Amino acid sequence: MKKETAEQISEYIEYLLDNSSAEKPMWNKELVLEGKPNKWNYIDGCMITALLSLYDMTGRERYYEFAKDFVDYFVQEDGSIRTYNIKEYNLDNINTASNLFFLYDKTKDPKYKLALDHVREQLETMPRTKEGSFWHKDIYPNQVWLDGLYMAEPFYMQYETKFRNMENCNDVIHQFKNVEKHMKDPKTGLYYHGYDESREMYWADPVTGCSPNFWLRSLGWFSLALCETANACDESLYYEKRYLISLLENLADALLPFQDKCGMFYQVPDKPDAEGNYLETSGTALIAYALLKAVRLGFISPRYAEMGVKAFDGICDSYLSKNADGTLKLGGICLVAGLGGKTHRDGSLEYYFSEPVVENEAKGVAPFLLAYTEILRRENS
Repeated sequence: MKKETAEQISEYIEYLLDNSSAEKPMWNKELVLEGKPNKWNYIDGCMITALLSLYDMTGRERYYEFAKDFVDYFVQEDGSIRTYNIKEYNLDNINTASNLFFLYDKTKDPKYKLALDHVREQLETMPRTKEGSFWHKDIYPNQVWLDGLYMAEPFYMQYETKFRNMENCNDVIHQFKNVEKHMKDPKTGLYYHGYDESREMYWADPVTGCSPNFWLRSLGWFSLALCETANACDESLYYEKRYLISLLENLADALLPFQDKCGMFYQVPDKPDAEGNYLETSGTALIAYALLKAVRLGFISPRYAEMGVKAFDGICDSYLSKNADGTLKLGGICLVAGLGGKTHRDGSLEYYFSEPVVENEAKGVAPFLLAYTEILRRENS
């Protein structure tokens, strides 16, 4: 990585922190656009994960202090979490709690363990498909989204490994097997964004139950879910861990033909020539981070690092730039995409291309910074 790029990214991080707090994080564009008070959410959770990783890599205290203060705004002394409601049954709300493992290990403050226990309770009664997969949200009955595998399963595996003697680890693996069974496309090796077990949603294929297209960020979430869940596995789960790693390696091989010459991937990766398609930052960064981390951990061949570095460099070259006032910005980030809901999100190409593309949004910034930590680790080693 060029020295100039590293300096720019360090400057960019300071800019983000200088203009953010738990009440008003500048990187949560959904919150900014809605003008609502902040709440416990995965978007901020991803940024806190990135800051803790940066702290772990660099030792810079500001990153840790900001992250801890941010989390402490929500986590109370009795372990309750401000604005978090188990009965909402939203897998996105599980993800943020993964940061509590780091804080609990570092501080030994019992409130973090109490909060972890509280979030774990959600999974006890989380609605499931007939085959045992968590619904993505209570408002999306019978549906599994790739996003949800990242939001819930690394937390679930880490909690069971750390506190429950691996009691429900097979449940975690079973849910990945359901995804492979139902959502993997046999032709490309890619995975569809969503699956409706009931086949009742208008976006679901009446035969397969899958949504019509592959969405890059969901593939990124799934890549990272495989890496992080494998990392949380105890070595005694030898075959289970290697099953997850094999899925990640196979997915990397499936993605490789769709990597653009600049290193990035398209919003709908297998349709690069479709009108309205574009090179998208968040999904590219997630894939880069997952591959680079998996290589560092020895999960997959070092040859995949080239794919990850190329993706990271592509983002820097394409979307890391300066505003007129000299401040830095990261662009090319799809604000949000989903299936169903009030706006009739049908999973079509037209739909994925219609969602707003924004700058400095955590769903792109956080994985970009996480990939950056892996680049730093490679250079420092």
